[in-house]
Amino acid sequence: MQPGKRLTIDVRSGDIEIAGGTGSSVRVTCQVRDGDLPEDVKISLAANHLRVYGGPNNGVRIRIELPGRTDLLVRSTAGNLTMSGVVGDKDVELRAGDLTILVGAPETYRVAEGSVLAGDLNAPAFGVVKDGLFRSFRKDNAGGQYRLRAKLLAGDLTLK
Repeated sequence: MQPGKRLTIDVRSGDIEIAGGTGSSVRVTCQVRDGDLPEDVKISLAANHLRVYGGPNNGVRIRIELPGRTDLLVRSTAGNLTMSGVVGDKDVELRAGDLTILVGAPETYRVAEGSVLAGDLNAPAFGVVKDGLFRSFRKDNAGGQYRLRAKLLAGDLTLK
């Protein structure tokens, strides 16, 4: 995958780590609990759309490594999702769990917005800390280049 392209990621529930690096390839590794079969977790990549699905119900750890300069659209149902080292547009939705994004330099974002239906919204990179129900923020910066959108239904959203 060429750096700077858009990648859509649909990933099953679990502990998910998305990490940007210096290479030009996409690499997915998966760990399951003893007794579960790792080959039950299916991975497909076609036309800049990565899908990780199937496998056991619990105890799945997924690491996705990709070029550091990538525009991302990420969707997952549940678990803990952490993203770091990625420069570009980020559109991330998680239904339940903890979502943590290391955003890098906040001034590089033309638009940054985050929302959580129930839980904590901790975005020190943008000067926002809120907790409770129906929490959200939006920051605009005409000098920025990228767009950040992070949406979580239930859990803790951290943008640092």
